[in-house]
Amino acid sequence: MKKSKAYQEALKKFDRNHLYDPAEALQLVKEMSASKFDETVEVHIKLGVDPRHADQQVRGTVSLPHGTGKTRKVLVFAKGEKQKEAETAGADYVGAEELAEKIQGGWFDFDVAVATPDMMAVVGKLGKILGPRGLMPNPKAGTVTFDIERTINELKAGRIEYRVDKTAIIHAPIGRVSFEIDKLMDNMNSFAEALIKARPAAAKGQYMRSVTVCSTMGPGVKINPLVLMAANRK
Repeated sequence: MKKSKAYQEALKKFDRNHLYDPAEALQLVKEMSASKFDETVEVHIKLGVDPRHADQQVRGTVSLPHGTGKTRKVLVFAKGEKQKEAETAGADYVGAEELAEKIQGGWFDFDVAVATPDMMAVVGKLGKILGPRGLMPNPKAGTVTFDIERTINELKAGRIEYRVDKTAIIHAPIGRVSFEIDKLMDNMNSFAEALIKARPAAAKGQYMRSVTVCSTMGPGVKINPLVLMAANRK
């Protein structure tokens, strides 16, 4: 696929093979952004795990201190008092069977779905629809819960879910190019710290094999994974 002129120009501004310090890499990403919209800054981390084995899965959630720069639409499956709690907490859509029917009809105007455990009989039927889109409520992701108010507040404030893919890479948004460097650094460090804490006991050798940051439309800049790990080991 032919890259844009702006992309080609951006490639001239850095060494694609050099391992940069995190702040230096993020500064390059900001400088190379040439889009008319406020691009998302993404981090992609290759882990030293084998996702084919259940004991080497890496999955969880982390609250980014400065959010992602995007307001997420939260849908909640709940009834009774929990439905009222969700509405008060600021959920964008709240309901039960009627929401399930809308989704079965092809409606997906939301970014994350939350469900109380007693609603899983209804939500479970949507697995084949929501699962492939990454929208299925899941206890491991903290989206099947009775603690509705806290969950909605965290999701609105910038809590993200991460999960290692089949190639052992984890992808995550850590803000926008308009964010100041220190805010992007705070977000990236929070994400890296969460990944380190989630390291499976079965993982062998160097845990973070490679780290790359980029904007939505820009080229990837490599970060020294050892520097990032050293800064976030507790």
